[in-house]
Amino acid sequence: MSDGSPVRGAVAGLGAAVLFGLSTPVAKLLLPSTGPFMLAGLLYLGAGLGLSLAAPFRGAGRESKLRREDLPTLAGMVVAGGIAGPLLLLLGLARLSGAQASLLLNLEAPFTIGLAVLVFGESLSRRELLGAAVIVAGGAALAAGPGGSAPPPWGSLAVAGACGAWALDNNLGQRLALRDPVAVTRVKALAAGAVNVALALALGDRLPSAPALAGTLATGFLGYGLSIVLHLLAMRHVGAARQAAYFATAPFVGALAAVPILGERLGAAEVGAGGLMAAGAILLLRARHDHGHQHEPLEHDHAHVHDEHHQHGHQEAVVEPHAHPHRHASLAHDHPHLPDAHHRHRH
Repeated sequence: MSDGSPVRGAVAGLGAAVLFGLSTPVAKLLLPSTGPFMLAGLLYLGAGLGLSLAAPFRGAGRESKLRREDLPTLAGMVVAGGIAGPLLLLLGLARLSGAQASLLLNLEAPFTIGLAVLVFGESLSRRELLGAAVIVAGGAALAAGPGGSAPPPWGSLAVAGACGAWALDNNLGQRLALRDPVAVTRVKALAAGAVNVALALALGDRLPSAPALAGTLATGFLGYGLSIVLHLLAMRHVGAARQAAYFATAPFVGALAAVPILGERLGAAEVGAGGLMAAGAILLLRARHDHGHQHEPLEHDHAHVHDEHHQHGHQEAVVEPHAHPHRHASLAHDHPHLPDAHHRHRH
């Protein structure tokens, strides 16, 4: 990846966070019009349908296509991120305020980081680990708020479960980050949407009115479709653990948006928990990773430009970025880097 990869990753990661954060209070507003299964299904159908309509307007050959060996990973993303995560979030939203649910979504960051480090082999500095711990402390402070302000425990557990499901989804998504993010998101969204709508109909949920249906599909396209595409692009450049830090800003966007959208007020517990979570996110975002490292020979297929890590020729003129199978020779150098496709080495 080029030197601009961290910047592109940050922009994509923060864009994903803003879109998803805004969708949380809007989903709370839409929830009374139908059941949680139906709403979860329609949000993902909106994402899949919107991306399908946009697909013909994209340039061909600039992204690596999905392959048959990607199907098990994609299936795990559908189950964890497309079915379990949204359903648990909506069940939690039915018991919590929009601000409380939005702030509890900060638990997705440390859950994602924990899986990335313990299971998927990413590395983090002490500063980053401290930031994750502070975010967890903020979530615990919110869940155990003083007196009658404490959120219902089942609502808190449901949102925490959604964070765990999305943490698994994020780490699985890292394995597909080099594939076309629109294709990955479209398949995931359409499959998850169809399953959730079928479950909703079997349980007797009703379709919302035409205006609510249109609002749900539009929210799904922006808050789930475009957000997931940007989320996958960010993981391509900065890795699952660090993208979790950027995405940790989504709950703050949701909590603030709940004030004008839902007419809610932020109490002392929400403000204090939000302050702890913000401090943890800042610690994560300010970390720097820089050391000498050795690139082993590698062959893979992904969207790229000709930069320090891509020194190969073409028999004809090409447009950048482009995707094709290519081979990397061994290379040793020292520069700031993040765990993108070319920097997933042991420490």
